[in-house]
Amino acid sequence: MFAEDFEQIVSQHYEPLYRFALSLTRMEADACDLTQQTFYIWATKGHRLRDRSKVKPWLFTILHREFLRIRKRATRFPHFELRDEIGDPPTISPEILNTLDAARVFECLGQIQETYRAALNLFYLEDYSYNEIADILEIPLGTVRSRISRGVAHLQRSILMGTGATMAAARAPVAIRCWPDSRT
Repeated sequence: MFAEDFEQIVSQHYEPLYRFALSLTRMEADACDLTQQTFYIWATKGHRLRDRSKVKPWLFTILHREFLRIRKRATRFPHFELRDEIGDPPTISPEILNTLDAARVFECLGQIQETYRAALNLFYLEDYSYNEIADILEIPLGTVRSRISRGVAHLQRSILMGTGATMAAARAPVAIRCWPDSRT
């Protein structure tokens, strides 16, 4: 691999990879380490990638795998069953929407379980399709749809609870629906 190619790939993909790492780790130092480790792996194993147009998804996959590996080493990865919830999603009034800012939404996103947060970040912040997310996270397509749907429901609840909405509205059951998306 040529040094120019490596530098170009780093400059082109560092920022989105760092944002994804920060959303997973929630700590700047850990996000930097994880991003650096991803590029180290690229430097040592990137020559195995046959199709250079797949560099970005490959890097995101490596970053996510490294995050899971590091996390498993620190503590065992907890397993929990996803359960279906019934009811109508909580509604967020226009007044609440007008008072929200990006920092508050990111703060609420950071409180969402990691399982949902990774899928939400890749879909809404990095603009990946469901199929690409399934490849990056190495999970079935249906699981991606479920995690995004459930993650949005949890995010709505978190926003409602953080804005002083009534506890009944914030704790209302959330309907699990997967709307077709053109990015599938």
